[in-house]
Amino acid sequence: MAISFTVVAQCPVTKARAGVLTTPHGQINTPVFMPVGTLGTVKAMTPEELAEINAQIVLANTYHLYLRPGHELVAEAGGLHRFMNWQRPILTDSGGFQVFSLGDMTKIDADGVVFRSHLDGSSHYFTPEKVMEIEAALGADIIMAFDQCPPWPSSREFVEQAVERTTRWARRCKEAQLNPSRQALFGIMQGGSFPDLRRRSAEALVEMDFPGYAIGGLSVGEPKEVMYAVLSQCVDFLPADKPRYLMGVGSEDYLLTGVWFGVDMFDCVLPTRIARNGTAMTSQGRVTVRNSAYARDFGPLDPNCSCSVCANYSRAYIRHLVKSNEILGHRLLTYHNLYYLLKLMEGARQAIIEGNFVQYYRRHLPLEEVDKYFNREE
Repeated sequence: MAISFTVVAQCPVTKARAGVLTTPHGQINTPVFMPVGTLGTVKAMTPEELAEINAQIVLANTYHLYLRPGHELVAEAGGLHRFMNWQRPILTDSGGFQVFSLGDMTKIDADGVVFRSHLDGSSHYFTPEKVMEIEAALGADIIMAFDQCPPWPSSREFVEQAVERTTRWARRCKEAQLNPSRQALFGIMQGGSFPDLRRRSAEALVEMDFPGYAIGGLSVGEPKEVMYAVLSQCVDFLPADKPRYLMGVGSEDYLLTGVWFGVDMFDCVLPTRIARNGTAMTSQGRVTVRNSAYARDFGPLDPNCSCSVCANYSRAYIRHLVKSNEILGHRLLTYHNLYYLLKLMEGARQAIIEGNFVQYYRRHLPLEEVDKYFNREE
């Protein structure tokens, strides 16, 4: 198999665990946050800077890279690792979320999805086999099966159809996978907010024996209470000896609560997106440096942060850059936000290993976030 996964520590109170995920391009210590590099680049960051802040793995987007510059060109360049000069692990999603989010620009049939490019309106057709071809050309260490992600809210009937389609497509992806010894194909659980459909989806995927499993269809607009109620059950439907990946979450509360519930891997555009809007993630809450209150604030973005941005630049200076629409302002905020989340996950891992994850969680969030979903014993 292309990857191996070992759980090295388990929290005795929660489902949180620390693991080691070994890939062809290196080891990943979990739980881990994965910065998103949609087009083969994490916006505003160089690969050297990502390595500097110890990003262990990054994501790229199959849909976007298929449209531009094209998977054939990436393959000609020697694969995505060489093309983007990143020698650590990469995960590529299937493009399913992007394709289905196009709404009226898509048409689903039994075999796949016809969609129109958001770039030029040209027509394209994604099938599980086509997606496997694209992801093989990109050459990521971990690739995702083609799935249907239902929007929130959706009727039970619609979600049930999506589960059935996702299951069929997952099987076809597994059969069509080109490089199973070099790429690990993850199945994606769907099922919306319906526990029985979640279980059905998971059982069908587990029977296919994927090397890892993703929890899809959450953080798509549902209330936090709904997400937590679903997530608290989802991990119980998945094997304990395989990595679990919660797709599309990147706020501190979702990350730490996901770890509490037993998730190993996370990704989201949130830290880079809000950085471009002038907002920093800090141990004291979010700081929107655009605000006039920071015009003469010569302190760091976060006094408890040891990143090079906080060591060298003030809130006032970064505010000046952002207000002046200087690229450096976005770069500094992005660097800090990613560093902050990576350190948050490193801290969670260490707390699990040391047996004090509940205390670590409590330092960041109130236990009321999880108490109603988990029988906790102090």
